[in-house]
Amino acid sequence: MHLVRIDTAAVAIFEEAMALYAGSFPLYEQRRLVEQKQVMGEAAYHFNLLYEAEVFIGLVLYWEHADFVYVEHFCTLPQVRNKGYGLKILQELAKLNKTVILEIDPPQDEMSIRRQHFYERAGYCVNDFMHRHPPYRLGHKGHSLVVMSYPTKLSPESYMTFNNYLQDTVMLYAEK
Repeated sequence: MHLVRIDTAAVAIFEEAMALYAGSFPLYEQRRLVEQKQVMGEAAYHFNLLYEAEVFIGLVLYWEHADFVYVEHFCTLPQVRNKGYGLKILQELAKLNKTVILEIDPPQDEMSIRRQHFYERAGYCVNDFMHRHPPYRLGHKGHSLVVMSYPTKLSPESYMTFNNYLQDTVMLYAEK
């Protein structure tokens, strides 16, 4: 498996990648296409395509801050799920030698509980902060999520740095 970073929508695979993105996340957790194209020019933003050999299998979209990596979106094609690629991607992110932060739905049903357990098996810690992700689109409200981090829990100061970055930088590329 390998990652290929793209910084423009003017590549042939972009439409297929965005179809996976659209099918993997609820609408309120997605950027509109116009904002996605804008954010791809940001140096801190990494729009990475995942390949096994030469076959596209998924995406990992993250922000690299001086102190941490924030995984904004992460998904694989349905036909390759449960084949170990998710863990391989997390191991690649760990090689950046920074705290890795991501958000998950609160563990309230079988799928969200399984997702939390997957990240915990990969070494991620649940943080106890009350966290609300702002909306990407007009007409939607923010939603509560659980913040997970690797390799350790976040301090209150680290959480505030992350949350300020989310509000002030990441969400600049949301529908206004």
